[in-house]
Formats: sequence, C-alpha cells, structure tokens
Amino acid sequence: MALPNRLINPGVPNLPLGTDQYERRYQDQFTNILRLYFNQIRNSFSEIMGNAGGRYLAFPYGAFSSDQDQTTTANTATLMTLNTTDFANGVRINNSEIIVEYAGIYNLQFSAQFVNTDTAFQDVYIWLRQNGVDITGSTGFVSVPNRHAGTDGHAIIGWNYFLNMAAGDHVEIYWSVPNVAVTIQHLAASGTPTKPSTQSVVATLSFVSAPTA
Repeated sequence: MALPNRLINPGVPNLPLGTDQYERRYQDQFTNILRLYFNQIRNSFSEIMGNAGGRYLAFPYGAFSSDQDQTTTANTATLMTLNTTDFANGVRINNSEIIVEYAGIYNLQFSAQFVNTDTAFQDVYIWLRQNGVDITGSTGFVSVPNRHAGTDGHAIIGWNYFLNMAAGDHVEIYWSVPNVAVTIQHLAASGTPTKPSTQSVVATLSFVSAPTA
C-alpha cells in the first residue's frame, strides 16, 4: 500500500527540569526524550532524501483555463481570458493575470484552441507580458489551417517559457491576428465516440527554483 504524502512534524521536546544534584533517573529521562526527538528528525530527512522524497514537498503552482469563446479585432493586442482555477497553491488568477505569491523561477506552459473559418491559412501572433510590459523574445508566429471540405480549420497552439518573478508579479498571455476569421474556441462535449469538452485556453505556472539573483 502506498504511503501517505505526509511526514510527522516533530514537536518541540518537553524536557524535564534539572535537579540540584545529579540523578541517573533524570539523566536517562532527559536523554531518552532527546533521542526520540532526533530520531524523528532523522526519519523525516531520510524520507525526503530518498528516491521518492519529492512527494513530500509542495511547490507553488497554478493550473487555469477558460470555457469562453474568444475573439479579437484585427491587428489588436488582446488578452487571452482565463476564468477557471483548476488547481492552485501560491499562484492565482485575477482578471486573467496569473499572479505569484513567492519569488522564484517559474515555468509557464499554455495552449489555445484556434479556429479558422477562412478558406486560406491565417496567421496568429502570441506573446507574454510581465507586470504589463511585453517580454522581449516571447512572440510566437504561427498559421492556422484553412477551412476545407466544409469544416473549419483547427489547431492547438502552445509552448512554454521560464520566467524570473518576484513576489506579487503577474504574467499575461496576449494574441493578435491580421484576419478576424481566426478565433479561440471552447468546444462542447460531443458524441460518436463520446468526447469531453475542450477549454479554449489552458495555462499552468509551476515553481522551478528559488531566484538565482
């Protein structure tokens, strides 16, 4: 049976008061209490330093998504909407801003379900802003397949970045298109075979390391 992902947190030992004169009974009691305390600390460190010790550690993370269709105006910077918190620990969203509570190096991963209703391939630009400022080098430029045989073109587009973030910093995902035939779409559950719904945008932000500078 798998062990629970929980360690015993040793309490501060309640040491007996010393006697005015040396007593073997007091000394043995004092030593036994300390031995128990340090054994608990040793056992905890042994678990953490073991091959599966990472299961005891809780790093900051957040997983967010959107169940909304998203449109934009041609050649206009538009914020990708995130309105659902799937998992969160020290990372949260506010008005589609992904905010961290603790400083560190974070890995941002995201994807969006793009749809193209035009009969020609259409382009889309995606980039990041940190604290309202565009991140140099973060823009991706891709094309969404054209509508064909009566079916709209679809593509899931996504990638990941490492970000150096201070406590309280936020990051946002922006997009723009030259042609409004391209949108970000939420898809309902469908049948034959039964398939679950599709979120229009999915984003995760995971703590990687303490700040390096």
